[in-house]
Amino acid sequence: MSAAVQPPKRVQNVFVVAKQPASLHAFYKGALGLPMKFRDGDRWIQYGVGGTNVALACAEEAAPATSGLVMVLEVDDFDGAAERIGAAGGQVLGLRDMGSHGAVLSLRDPEGNLVQLFRRAAPAAA
Repeated sequence: MSAAVQPPKRVQNVFVVAKQPASLHAFYKGALGLPMKFRDGDRWIQYGVGGTNVALACAEEAAPATSGLVMVLEVDDFDGAAERIGAAGGQVLGLRDMGSHGAVLSLRDPEGNLVQLFRRAAPAAA
C-alpha cells in the first residue's frame, strides 16, 4: 500500500501570461491596487495579495504556458507526483530547476489546464 498523498501547503502563486507585462502592470497596480512585491524587469512582476502571490509573466518566463492563468501549488517534495499525475489522466511536462529559489514541476490536468508544483530549495548550509 502506498503512503498517503500529502496535500499542497498553500497556493504559492497564480500568474497571468502577459503579452505586454509592463502595460498590464499599470492595470493591476492602478485599477486593482495590487501592491508590488518583486519585479524582474518586464519578465516577472509579482504582487502580494492576502498571504499569496499574483504575478504577470512574459511568455518566455511562463513556458510551457502560452496564455491564460497558471495555478502554482507549493509542495514539500515531488516524490511520486509523476506517477500519480499520469495515473489520474494528467501529463507531466517537465521539471525546471530554479537554483536557490527551488524547482517547478509543470503538468497538464486531464482537461489540458497548466498547473505547476513548486518546491522550495533547501536552506543553504551556514
